[in-house]
Amino acid sequence: MLVEQIMTKDVFSLKENATIQEALDAINQKRIRHIPVVNDRNELIGIVSDRDIRSATPSIFYADEHKEVLLKPISTIMKRDVITAHPLDFVEEASALLYEHDIGCLPICEDDRLVGIVTETDILHTLVQLMGAHQPSSQIEIRVENVSGKLADIANIIKKQNVSIVSVLLYPCQDPNYKILVFRLQTMDPRAIIEAIKKEGYEVLWPNFPGVEL
Repeated sequence: MLVEQIMTKDVFSLKENATIQEALDAINQKRIRHIPVVNDRNELIGIVSDRDIRSATPSIFYADEHKEVLLKPISTIMKRDVITAHPLDFVEEASALLYEHDIGCLPICEDDRLVGIVTETDILHTLVQLMGAHQPSSQIEIRVENVSGKLADIANIIKKQNVSIVSVLLYPCQDPNYKILVFRLQTMDPRAIIEAIKKEGYEVLWPNFPGVEL
């Protein structure tokens, strides 16, 4: 999946001479957390977050004494070294950037011009959809040897049970000789599938049914 498929294209932005008060009003009225800052050619030159804005805003206890602070331009508080992504980047790459740099959003630029924005909320929603966690299903975790062909073997066992696979994930195991396959299946009762998988000699880590011999 590409970034352009999940990014918000109608991006609210401000020019660098906009005031902190304007930015504060925008995050409150539009319920946004990040405001890209652009020049007259819509080229990205900075970004401000709700945290930046609120940190620069006078305390409610002294608001009447420091109103002039709100009239300062956002260029005085914006971050200029902005991490961005391209519309044709993969969503996984965008997710890695958010994770590695511990940031809440990625402005999306094409030819240096702002064309969209992706937030951590967008990534979370996309992950839920990709995993199929938002629809009725069940999850099975299986530990298999770290050799080729094991994914196909398990998928074939599930196929014989006439159950559709919603998603598949691969997790590393503490023992490098093994890996963990996580299947989300389109069934609410996976017991017959678990039994079939165990009969083939595989270790099912989840779910465990106490007192039930599968």
